[in-house]
Amino acid sequence: MPAKAKKRDQEVTVGNRRLKLTNLDKVLYPKTKTTKAEVIDYYARVADLILPHLKGRPLTLKRYPDGVDRFNFYEKNCPKHRPDWVKTTPIYVDRRAGEIDFCLCENRATLIWMAQLASLELHPSLSKATRMEQPTVLAFDLDPGPPAGLVECCKVALRVRDLFGAFGLEGFPKVSGGKGLQVYFPLNTKVSYERTSPFAKAVAQLLEKQTPKDVVSKMAKVDRRGKVFVDWSQNHQKKTTIAVYSLRAREHPTASVPLQWREVERTAKGGDTEKIRFEIPEAVKRVEKEGDLFEPVLKLKQKLPALDRLEDA
Repeated sequence: MPAKAKKRDQEVTVGNRRLKLTNLDKVLYPKTKTTKAEVIDYYARVADLILPHLKGRPLTLKRYPDGVDRFNFYEKNCPKHRPDWVKTTPIYVDRRAGEIDFCLCENRATLIWMAQLASLELHPSLSKATRMEQPTVLAFDLDPGPPAGLVECCKVALRVRDLFGAFGLEGFPKVSGGKGLQVYFPLNTKVSYERTSPFAKAVAQLLEKQTPKDVVSKMAKVDRRGKVFVDWSQNHQKKTTIAVYSLRAREHPTASVPLQWREVERTAKGGDTEKIRFEIPEAVKRVEKEGDLFEPVLKLKQKLPALDRLEDA
């Protein structure tokens, strides 16, 4: 095989699976010249942390075959050219789409295969495929409208934490890898979206009512300048959200990484937002040092309070 081909293509063994990796020198992040090989290497390094958060969940792939500045698409149907060892799960979507075979990312080989497809972003369901009506978490996506930014998101995140803390619930923050912040409240009970969705919406509306100059809860494209949009809509059976440890398709190869609340507090007080922004090298160092700060999200069982208790908050 010519030397150039060796550089571009490789066959590797992951577990007991053989994988052909192609176009390894293709630049997927032009701004930083980050290659496909570096993306695959990143996912290999964080595999032990990300896999528990993906296992058993229908997964939507967001693919960038020619890089972040070119054509991209969401892929719900697991590619037909997948290896026969990639597991799928049939999920009914709607009348138009019918039943779709979503990918399941159950092991390291599947994760590397997805990275080989230039699936830069991984978007799992909040539910396990076996119980789609039951979310395992309540999630809030805090999205700032410029000139608001991460500092303002951290301030709102602390308010969300304190609101739920009054009911004895613990939340876990992570940077989205984009402009904002997300807070997850693990449930891991038999609660359904019929309960979590209106509850999340009520929380967002309460925050807006308390500080209308700082928070907006409406889904409509209202004026969000200088405000933080508390997106509660992810709490829906048909929605997905960016996985913890997933890369993001931005100018720079940033990742969605868990934070400690003390970091959120420091940033809310005007701390350097660059300290909670993680590109590939920083994200890898972070997880090697901290381990999986999101591990409790997988197991911690918490019950939502009655909605009328929230209204009295």
